[in-house]
Amino acid sequence: MGKYDVLKIENQLCFPLYASAKEIVKKYKPYLDEIDLTYTQYITMMVLWEYGQMNVKALGERLYLDSGTLTPLLKKLENKGMVIRKRSDKDERNMTVSLTEAGMQLREKAVSIPEAIGSCINLTREEMLTLYNILYKILEKEK
Repeated sequence: MGKYDVLKIENQLCFPLYASAKEIVKKYKPYLDEIDLTYTQYITMMVLWEYGQMNVKALGERLYLDSGTLTPLLKKLENKGMVIRKRSDKDERNMTVSLTEAGMQLREKAVSIPEAIGSCINLTREEMLTLYNILYKILEKEK
């Protein structure tokens, strides 16, 4: 192995992770277009569908998104009528985001998306679970 072989793209763990993530998000696009959400808006809504409302800082931590990405995203969701952002009366720096009725109803339209995406990915259930666990192991190292 030569000195510069470490710089070959096929020797990089990050490249197949990056390319696979990009390809999977591309598979989501037609489904998300039907419900008028981007992928990042969709994962935000997924967390809110689970919790109903959440502190914006905690939401960002849960999604691995910084406030520079999350704030404009939440404004767009608010403009679409999906969420309400509200500053705390006690501390204006603390903002909570909650689902609106329309945001909650969107969940019904989105419920079939995970299965549709799962059927587009050429992995067995066991391989998906293994990959899931490995990817979360990588994310845990980041904390």
